[in-house]
Amino acid sequence: MAREIHLGLFVLGTGNHIAGWRHPGASTSFQSLAVSQEIARIAERGKFDLLFLGDGLSVRPNSHPSYTVRLEPISLLSALAVTTTHIGLGATASTTYGQPYNVARAFNSLDHLSGGRAAWNAVTTAAAEAGGNFGRQHPSHDQRYAIAEEFVDIVRGLWDCWDDDAIAADRATGLYVDWTKVRPLNHEGTHFSVKGPLSAGRAPQGHPVILQAGGSEPGQNLAARTADVGFTVVQDFDKARAGYKAFKERVKRFGRRPEDVCIMPGVMPIIGETDADARAQLNVLQSYVDDVSNIGMLSARLGQDLSGLPLDQPVPDLPLPDSSHGFARAMLGKARRENMTLRELYNLTAAARGHWVLCGSPKTIADTLAHWFVDGAADGFNVMPAYFPGALDDFVDLVVPELQRYGLFRKDYRGTTLRDHLGLERPPVVRPALETAGVPVSR
Repeated sequence: MAREIHLGLFVLGTGNHIAGWRHPGASTSFQSLAVSQEIARIAERGKFDLLFLGDGLSVRPNSHPSYTVRLEPISLLSALAVTTTHIGLGATASTTYGQPYNVARAFNSLDHLSGGRAAWNAVTTAAAEAGGNFGRQHPSHDQRYAIAEEFVDIVRGLWDCWDDDAIAADRATGLYVDWTKVRPLNHEGTHFSVKGPLSAGRAPQGHPVILQAGGSEPGQNLAARTADVGFTVVQDFDKARAGYKAFKERVKRFGRRPEDVCIMPGVMPIIGETDADARAQLNVLQSYVDDVSNIGMLSARLGQDLSGLPLDQPVPDLPLPDSSHGFARAMLGKARRENMTLRELYNLTAAARGHWVLCGSPKTIADTLAHWFVDGAADGFNVMPAYFPGALDDFVDLVVPELQRYGLFRKDYRGTTLRDHLGLERPPVVRPALETAGVPVSR
């Protein structure tokens, strides 16, 4: 099949813009099942690959409303699995404050409940204040990624503890589980000790899809080695294309094919009848935001308090924080290239939290996405509507048909699992090294 654009949907019930909820007719809640169900229905009507819920483990003042007040994502996705049929269901779970067995079990269960549509966004949790909710000292950036490397390997190992046909359910013989096809993991590592196996059979997808968004060197290595989808933070085509090429080369260095990982930059489309109308809509959204909220969000993104700095002076040279390198690198790089003031930078952050904001008519939006896809800057996009449901309706009704007319996006789903949508192979069972070498593994 010809290569096609993949579309994910980043869902925040109050909209991806920090003040999107103030737009007339916009949803004001990220705690409403009805709101999330309506968003999922629209996305599935638009034939999106994936619906994605981020998560955080702490609350801070002046944060995005949907970061401050939101539901636990696996619970919400389990409910959405009942009212959707095709769209992938992805959520964040922390490798720093979670346990591998619990994460492996939760996403395995979601994959069964949804018929093979689950995806896990493996994040290390950037916010230092999260440690206080778990009685722990927040690890450094490099420590978090060292933990994550082991964590992801354990989760994948637990997903492989059962062969696909281990559950016999043979009425004639009375054999329910063929225990010759079930193995413990027996992991003893630096950070975790996990025996296994899971208390459930192998997932419909074999492995639920793994998402990763790390922008630092350790983060990109983790993604290149283990991820099926990489979410990226971009601002400019040339840098995005260079980053795309470099990441695909990194994937090959880990013995994988470049097409084994889909790269999907985040983009906030502001859609108007004309390009000028779209810019006017963005100006209206920006008018809803106050300086305190803006500077608070930018401070959180850059890992330091910026409230005392002059807003209309150029952004000073700032070091990368010990939190999220990808966002900080993209935003500070753009600020240096364009000699932006702190006010201009925080306005960019308010609009899409450091992601790419694309204003234009439906054709302008579609042409730009097609250009990025065809000319080697992306495999698809993580779409971030400024508010729900109207901005998502506009994308589905106005932009998606343009992409379909170009022959770059599906007109209907061709499979039932998320791996089907993404064109990814179902991974075979990987058995423990001792067993594959002919040495029995203790059961």
